[in-house]
Amino acid sequence: MLMDQYFSAMKDVLASVEQTQRDTIVAAAAAIADRLARGGAWHIMDTGHMLMFEGVGRTGGMMALKPIRITCEIQNPVRHRPSPARGGQGYDSIPGFADFVLGRANILPDDVVMIGSVSGYNYFPVDLALKANELGCLTVAITSVQYSSRLKSRHPSGKRLFEACTFCLDNCTNYGDTLVDVPALGQRICPASGISASYLMWALQSTVVEQLLSRGLKPGVYISNHMPDAARLNGEALSHYEQYGY
Repeated sequence: MLMDQYFSAMKDVLASVEQTQRDTIVAAAAAIADRLARGGAWHIMDTGHMLMFEGVGRTGGMMALKPIRITCEIQNPVRHRPSPARGGQGYDSIPGFADFVLGRANILPDDVVMIGSVSGYNYFPVDLALKANELGCLTVAITSVQYSSRLKSRHPSGKRLFEACTFCLDNCTNYGDTLVDVPALGQRICPASGISASYLMWALQSTVVEQLLSRGLKPGVYISNHMPDAARLNGEALSHYEQYGY
């Protein structure tokens, strides 16, 4: 069954993550813990599909990780008229937009900026990483190196996200990000990047927790709102986070 092919292939991707990304996870976690310990903030901006939801505000997750959410809504109740172009340009191709985001998100020089993009070749995520580096931030990519390596960067630097960040966590998915070949469709199905990126995210968070504890620092971690006394415990942890940043 196609389901079994998917199960097998997805397990292979996760095994590859475990086998190839361990050292980078440990190194990145130590650097993140250093920044948090001295007052830096930890931000995530994902141009993909899930990390700003999966990795943020979940039970067992660190309170230190905060999402940069970008919204842009244009409203004009003009009557319908034919138009040759209907919003063809996205924010990820606007020069200078990364500077705007860094400023409005209140990102400071000692912060950590984690950027998720599976393909990692569009203008905005690369520009955000490079500008954050210039600001003095630690940058961490979650991307597919194999996929991105086969794409030409849309940034003037010629860099892709895995080349622009201090650390790169490779989600180990393939070119095209699909696992199961379906000849009757003439294409492959079932992406791997969402699950593998989440796998990396939680491995990284667990290691940051471990690193902070090794420094004698107790990070705030969410517990489920359905657990006994959760409101008080989460409230105390949030107060600690607000004061210390972790």
